[in-house]
Amino acid sequence: MQGYLTTKEAAEKWNITQRRVLAFCQNNRIPELNRIGNMWLIPANTPKPADNRHLRYVDTRSVAKPFLKWAGGKTQLLADIDKRLSKLSSFDKYAEPFVGGGAVLFHVLANYPVKQAYISDINADLINTYVIVKTQVEKLIKILLLIEQEFLNKNEVQRKAYYYQKREKFNSLEVSQQTQKIEKASLFIFLNHTCFNGLYRVNRKGEFNVPMGAYKNPLICDADNLRRVSKLLQKVEIIYADYKESINFIDKNTMVYFDPPYRPLTQTASFTSYTKEEFDDDAQIELAHYVGKVHSRHAKILLSNSDPQNVNPKDSFFDKLYSEFNIERVLATRMINCKHSARGKIKELLIANF
Repeated sequence: MQGYLTTKEAAEKWNITQRRVLAFCQNNRIPELNRIGNMWLIPANTPKPADNRHLRYVDTRSVAKPFLKWAGGKTQLLADIDKRLSKLSSFDKYAEPFVGGGAVLFHVLANYPVKQAYISDINADLINTYVIVKTQVEKLIKILLLIEQEFLNKNEVQRKAYYYQKREKFNSLEVSQQTQKIEKASLFIFLNHTCFNGLYRVNRKGEFNVPMGAYKNPLICDADNLRRVSKLLQKVEIIYADYKESINFIDKNTMVYFDPPYRPLTQTASFTSYTKEEFDDDAQIELAHYVGKVHSRHAKILLSNSDPQNVNPKDSFFDKLYSEFNIERVLATRMINCKHSARGKIKELLIANF
């Protein structure tokens, strides 16, 4: 038919596989698409849609990855998250108001055509570290290499003393002091890579109190990855703020990913205090109200949380809270638990408005 292309002709024109063209058609990625029987007809002047797939065959040695270990990190859920993001035709902006370790952030920045990004967190030390990686990565690497050399050259007893000395120093530094920011960031990374299970936990005074982990040869300074991360962060606005401050960045062209502190599955499951403040059920409800506000701006939303039905099949806390959204249950591996028997596959929630 004149004025239209078959999927084979479109594949040749766009220099991609016919299978990929079919995927564009099936996911409604091509405007004014027609179909006669089993044949798709594509307007001849249609430009090739943006390919928002995860780059599965990229050499992972050249891809930026999280530079911090993080409880509840989303690396293992990236395939499930990517499956949902790939449904979107495009988004110019990306916001992550609970950035944590940044697994989703780095994946999105590396694989989607994002022009602007926004991240925030109420953990001042975490945000300071992101800022330092973005703005002073070479100075940071130099300090970390020195710390790594000092630590690895010590025996087990000496390492333990060194760790607690650095932890005490970290707690004494003020992130609000400009002259202390880079040292604070370097110690944050050192402690993160040498503490027990990469946890971040503070006491009621706001002091980091995680004990030393048992690592024989921890990688404290991954210089190449830090440089890759720094490069990606150049397009990112990094803010120390409550998640509600993100509303000033969000519009209809924004994809927003919420990864708040998970609701504990049991009374003893809350192994970490991320800040001095707790994120209880009232905080979860308050967040849901904010998510509704973001939804009213026609932004695309994806949110993750624990599934209370792992423990109580009748607990519909999130099902009721987000009843207007699409709720899917996906499998994840709980890696951080003092009891090995309590580690394994559990369900987590992915909640979306698309």
